[in-house]
Formats: sequence, structure tokens, C-alpha cells
Amino acid sequence: MVSVLAPLRRGAGDPAFQYGADGSVWMTGNTPAGPGTLHLTRKSDEVHAEAWGEGADFLLDGVPALLGADDDDEGFVAHHDLIAEVRRRMPGLRLGASGRVWDVLVPAILEQKVTGIEARRSWRELCRWFGTPAPGPMRLRVPPSPKAFLSINDWDWHKAGVDSARRRAIIAAAQVAGRLERTVEMKGVEGREFLRKVPGIGVWTAAEVAQRAWGDPDAVSFGDFHIPSVVGYALLGRKLDDAGMFEVLKPYSPQRQRAVRYLEAAGVQRPRFGPRFSPRDYRAM
Repeated sequence: MVSVLAPLRRGAGDPAFQYGADGSVWMTGNTPAGPGTLHLTRKSDEVHAEAWGEGADFLLDGVPALLGADDDDEGFVAHHDLIAEVRRRMPGLRLGASGRVWDVLVPAILEQKVTGIEARRSWRELCRWFGTPAPGPMRLRVPPSPKAFLSINDWDWHKAGVDSARRRAIIAAAQVAGRLERTVEMKGVEGREFLRKVPGIGVWTAAEVAQRAWGDPDAVSFGDFHIPSVVGYALLGRKLDDAGMFEVLKPYSPQRQRAVRYLEAAGVQRPRFGPRFSPRDYRAM
């Protein structure tokens, strides 16, 4: 359960997603019915779900898909020994689908061309300042709604460390947020291309959303700083760029993201030969 849901968590301090002391998962979200909180507990081979708030029924109905019940890996063939080994060790690893675009789109935009530290800090602060208290017993926050994001003034964007390019992309998405939710039904290439009609949403951002909102098995995050190197060192023992990763993953089409997910689950990391990028603090500018 934890490995399937891990892509939805935005750092250890995510106000909208936390692990309980008992290994359970607490997560909040905006739904068509309103905000809600979902609590998932694994007991033996079963997962027990509870939910609170106006969005409770929507969240509960979405639990099977969230945990990968709708994911179909038929036809997937492991062309590399490492992927075959991870698949053998983790037969329960599935691509989950949250069924909700907005709550995964905003953090994806925040992660554009900045360090993870910067993006997660911005996400935490925006959720705490403009989100709403989560229904239920846990002290969590529901991410800000599209309307809430449209109300943020320039100074608060600046305090949250969000530059003008990412700010414009979020505002543009918020203005058509209802239409973007339809991409969950479109899925695949059609859904990703529809997302890219919004200024500021490119191939990388659309893929990040598709992976989480509808469990797209072929949506590879081309343009990512880390993933091509992870794929390259895991499968070839050397660094790759996007073009090289495209060629290496070509045999896995139309399930290329599934192959990447197995490599990520294996814990493969690229070697570090130099200093990391330092996070910038836009609030000091």
C-alpha cells in the first residue's frame, strides 16, 4: 500500500499526506463534492478505509483505483534483469490513480525547474496559508482550491517562494480547473495533450500529473533532472539524457513508466560526482 501511494506524498512535512504511527496513511483532497480526508489502514491482506467531510463518499469510492485495482500490466515484458527481479520481489506494486487532477497538478507545477526542497517548502506554506483544516481527527490541511489560488496576492506568492513563471502556470490552470479534471476520463496521450494546452504545462508536468491522477503506464517524465541518469546507470551503467532514455525505454512502450517505476522502487540512484544544486530563497530577493 505504501509503495503505491508514495508518489502522492510531497515530502515528510506534506500537510495533506502523512503516515500514521501504525503505518496507516492519512491524506486529504479536493473532490467534486467538496474537501475530504481519507484514512487507509492495512490489516493482513485487507485495506480498511475511513473518510470524513463532504468528499468522503468520493474518496471512498476511489480507494480501489487509488491502490491500483484498475491498473493492468498485461503484456508487460521485463527486457532487463533488474526490472525482472524487482517485479518478482514486488508483485503488488501497481500504478495507483487518485482520480483527481488539481491536487497533483499544483505541486507538479511548483516542482518545475527548482530543487525538491524549494518546491516542498512552497507547497507546505501554500497549504497552510490558503488551504482549509481537514475534516476528521487528524490535524492536516486540504490543499487550496482553484478559487483560493486565484485569490492569492503577489506578496504572498513571493513569501511562498513561487516565481512569476510558476505562478502564471498555476493561475492559468486554476481558471480552467474544472475542464482539466476531464483528462482523467480521456487518459493516455489525449489526456496529457489536453493538459498541455494550459500555458506553462509542458511534457514533464503533464506526465507527472498523468502518473498520479490516472495511473498512466506510459507517461515518462521527460525533462526530469534525475530520471534519465537513474535509468541509465540502472540499466547501462552510465548516464543518459532524454534522447538516450527514450531509446532504452522504447521496448517497454506503451508501459514505459511502469519500467521506470520498478527502477525507482529498486532504490537505484545516480552516482554523485559534484555538489548538489543549492535551493534558492525567493523571499530574500
